[in-house]
Amino acid sequence: MAGDLANCETVPEARLNSPPRALSLMMKWRSLEESALGTDTRPLRDILAERKGLIAKYIPPEAQDIHDRAVAELKQRRLADNILHIGEQAPEFELPDHNGKIVSRADLLAKGRLVICFIRGRWCPFCVGQMEAMNIALAQMARWGASLVAISPQTVKQSFFMQDQHKLRFPLLSDSGNKVARRFGLIYRVNDEQQALYRRAFVNLPFANGDETWELPIPATYILDRDRTVLYAAANEDYTERPEPEAIVDVLEHQSR
Repeated sequence: MAGDLANCETVPEARLNSPPRALSLMMKWRSLEESALGTDTRPLRDILAERKGLIAKYIPPEAQDIHDRAVAELKQRRLADNILHIGEQAPEFELPDHNGKIVSRADLLAKGRLVICFIRGRWCPFCVGQMEAMNIALAQMARWGASLVAISPQTVKQSFFMQDQHKLRFPLLSDSGNKVARRFGLIYRVNDEQQALYRRAFVNLPFANGDETWELPIPATYILDRDRTVLYAAANEDYTERPEPEAIVDVLEHQSR
């Protein structure tokens, strides 16, 4: 779910009484205030909790229920149990970054350990919050010999817009058709009820992702060792929950001792 959360306090309450208007407002992620500097140093859990609170305040309950049911359905399917686990070997991949340059897993690991965040896209405020928080933690990750990439199904153009708008200093890789995310065990199809809601709220996944599959990855964060062994794996069917950057840094520090 996405929205212009930072600026929604300025919108007259009467204009938010209409569900289509409220959905349209909230599903557009155009927060200039948040994207200008990306210097919010609060714990990620506090940033995401604030966004959940704004959604609870401004999104109609019937729309919230649709998203809650979708998350509950994914949890019932236990998708996170089937992801690539610690100790397993990560697959090879070659993907274009936000500038269209091809980036390979092998080249990334040649430089040191690799942190990979699988995200849904620039339209998701929880993905944006996580990416801005990880952006702040880049220097700490580099201190322990690791680089960072984010992988999403969105097109190269959408990745470019996200990198530029939120001043991200790491590669955003476009995984067309979710081919890489599928090999990590992360893929699901957005159900019909949630598809209809997204369409009403102008979240055009076929346009953002360049295909008609309506498939997304559940958000996941990995740390790969230089031999491509998975050192850390965290995934959650609930897209509003993400691991703290501090936890990622702690794992890297521990592995470097």
